[in-house]
Amino acid sequence: MSEPPSRGAERDLFRDTWVRYLGYANEVGEAFRSLVPAAVVWLSYAVSSSYVLADAIDKGKKARDALASVAIPGFTINRVCAASLYILSSATRWPLAVRKWTTTALGLLAIPVIIHPIDRSVDFLLDSSLRKLYPSVEKPSSS
Repeated sequence: MSEPPSRGAERDLFRDTWVRYLGYANEVGEAFRSLVPAAVVWLSYAVSSSYVLADAIDKGKKARDALASVAIPGFTINRVCAASLYILSSATRWPLAVRKWTTTALGLLAIPVIIHPIDRSVDFLLDSSLRKLYPSVEKPSSS
């Protein structure tokens, strides 16, 4: 989670509280993909997308400058899990259930590792493109 705002700064519900983690619900869904029905994974995307939409509306009202990423982290966790399941299937003789749970654990462990690099990359991309076209008074705080 990001650092707490300085004195006098307004606390951002979507970046400075536990609500921030709702944006990563789809990564949890991806991590559990091999163990739960596809509908559960899609529901996790709905939660995450709702967070993104609410955050975008909030930032749009405050600074007309908001973009969050669901696709990049979701895709990353999906590929981590797919690759780990493939590698475990070809490199071990572990039972399928053990491979699936190991894949899920690896996906969950990867979430905190990918958050900051992806956030920084999206900020860099926006700073290099849209924020130049639509400058705001203040750059959103990054997590």
